Amino acid sequence: MAAAGLGVLIPLLLAAPCAGQPRGEPVFQPSFIHMSGLRVNSFFLGDSSAVNFSIVLDAIDKETGNLQVPNCSGSERAGDWDLSVAPGVGASKVTVTFTRNLQLCLPNATNCCTTPLCVVETLQVLACSGSVVLAHLLIQAEIYANSSFMGNVSENASVIPNQVFQPLGSCPCDLTDGACDVRCCCDPECTPDLKQLFKGSCFTGVFGGDVNPPFDQLCSTQTTEYTPDWFPFLCVQSSLNNTPFLGYFYDGSISAPGVPPFKIPVETSPGRLFTGYRPGDPIMTEDDEYFTIPQQSLVGQCVGNAPVAYLQDFDVKCLTELASYKEGLPHDVRINSGTGEFIQQNVIYRTITDMGKFVTKREGLPSAGVSCQNVTFAEHYAFIWEDDNIEGVNVTVFFGSLCDGEILTQRFTAEFVSLKSDNTADMSDNPGYQVGNPVRAANMNASDTAGSLKIWQPADRGLCTEAAHTAVVFGVDSFSGCILEVGINEDCSLLRGNVTAKLNSLIGATHVGKRSNSNSSDLNDWVEIIRLDPSNPNVSASPGNLTGTCPDIPANLNIRIISAAVGAVQGIPREEILAVQISYSTVVWQFQCGLTCGNTASLLPITASVQFIQVPAQPPAPMTRFQINYTEFDCDRNDVCWQQLFYPLTRFYTGEPYSRCLAAGLALAFLAVLAAVLGTPCFSKVWENFSV
Repeated sequence: MAAAGLGVLIPLLLAAPCAGQPRGEPVFQPSFIHMSGLRVNSFFLGDSSAVNFSIVLDAIDKETGNLQVPNCSGSERAGDWDLSVAPGVGASKVTVTFTRNLQLCLPNATNCCTTPLCVVETLQVLACSGSVVLAHLLIQAEIYANSSFMGNVSENASVIPNQVFQPLGSCPCDLTDGACDVRCCCDPECTPDLKQLFKGSCFTGVFGGDVNPPFDQLCSTQTTEYTPDWFPFLCVQSSLNNTPFLGYFYDGSISAPGVPPFKIPVETSPGRLFTGYRPGDPIMTEDDEYFTIPQQSLVGQCVGNAPVAYLQDFDVKCLTELASYKEGLPHDVRINSGTGEFIQQNVIYRTITDMGKFVTKREGLPSAGVSCQNVTFAEHYAFIWEDDNIEGVNVTVFFGSLCDGEILTQRFTAEFVSLKSDNTADMSDNPGYQVGNPVRAANMNASDTAGSLKIWQPADRGLCTEAAHTAVVFGVDSFSGCILEVGINEDCSLLRGNVTAKLNSLIGATHVGKRSNSNSSDLNDWVEIIRLDPSNPNVSASPGNLTGTCPDIPANLNIRIISAAVGAVQGIPREEILAVQISYSTVVWQFQCGLTCGNTASLLPITASVQFIQVPAQPPAPMTRFQINYTEFDCDRNDVCWQQLFYPLTRFYTGEPYSRCLAAGLALAFLAVLAAVLGTPCFSKVWENFSV
């Protein structure tokens, strides 16, 4: 059985089915599983009310090595395998479990594993309706035996000895239970024959089991061969029981700190140490905790307890279901204004009337008899600020009804509105972009100059026909995409045009604003988008012998935005966009299928990426001809730098004040001159005459 299973491992991996399957036909997803644990799960997509599920072992013909044809007429041979089916609406969860004991055999033990690789089998799970095979699941099982402890475990609490002058372990390098660890001579599992292989390379010191090795600084262990002259004055007189190596612990007590999450010590509380917020500081509450609003992490997931930073706006969307919905921070929490006073939130509640922008319904779910709940659809926070303090907080909460089977796109926004600004849409006095601000776009070729620069926000199954859009925000690199369903007989020219149209729908603009407050009537406030169109080969269809293959498909859209900090307003950098480039990356699409290729649909992922490139506002000074030709005088590229011969006396030395360095240098020069004068023969003769 093991030889047959291993012989077909590679062919089975190559025969993995494709993701695209015809709609309406029952199918297992996934239809091929490489199993390394005791349990695997798959989903049967289709009606399972009249379907009989069974397990067939030995799915590989031992003589030919080929996969046997699925047959529902044979008898069910489960063996050590257990099959359970959990019916659902439109999909059933199929669980296959291996029930045999997988412990390594101890002496005189039975019903256990004699080798580490205990199970190597190939089996099929059949979904039959009578004698007709509706779908089949192929499982390649390679399960290793469990090498953990198998004996009786006492319920009594373990007694930990006092660790004062107690060794860490009799053999710390013994890391594997029941097996010999190479180079670990104190491992009791290592036989004398095995130890002969590495006897001269055993681990030394604590890791090898010697808990009392003499250290180099000990006076009694230094050899005369490598002992320096100054060693007797700096060596250490100590007993070996007081070794600095691992293996002994200090007899002290430890206690876990009782600090709750997002709790900071009293001495570092903003209300007690400083009289205002700085840009980027976390906003604090009355209880010296961080004020949190759900935000997106670096991996794209939403974090419920994310601190809000001062003067940093954001607009995030989080996908959630009714089963996983959680309420956020209560709105009766008072916020530290930055001066020691506390501000109560001004909350306004509203009801969502158009739920199509927030709720996505799953296909195939009944609309009657489902439970619904009134939940929060969106929250908008407006922080009124002046200088370094928060003057007020206005919160608008939007409620709506969410039912089972619906996906909610929650939206959380925060904006900082300056108290000095008459326009509430102006977040601050800084005209430049801030991280998280939407990038302004305009279409100068249309009567309505309002434009858009978007990326995908996939939902449900990730298809391009169901994906939503979200605006490109400044300073945040993004990568998103969706999936197109493509048939095997797809015309390559039409496919290129369809993919290009999908990508171009994200770029509804010809110009991008240099600043967040760019004037729509002044063309100098905008930069034109540089477009590098994809190549358009004159290929109307796939070649006759290459059906299902299309080259040069522009499946990737690359948006590169170059920005620079051109100044600062109240200590906040003023960021401006200098250039925007749009390019395409092509791929070779090839139709993929599993064991059989019928009239199915394959999947083509198309992606869009946004990259922000920070450049200096002013170009660096070019190198002079002397710096280019005479590199030996360049201190940055040579180990010897003659210009730094008197480095302490130059302006480049910043360790001490320049006046002190100059005085010390002059004193050294005076002493050098004095020593040179006193060492001359003339001075010695004068000194002799003076002595006489």
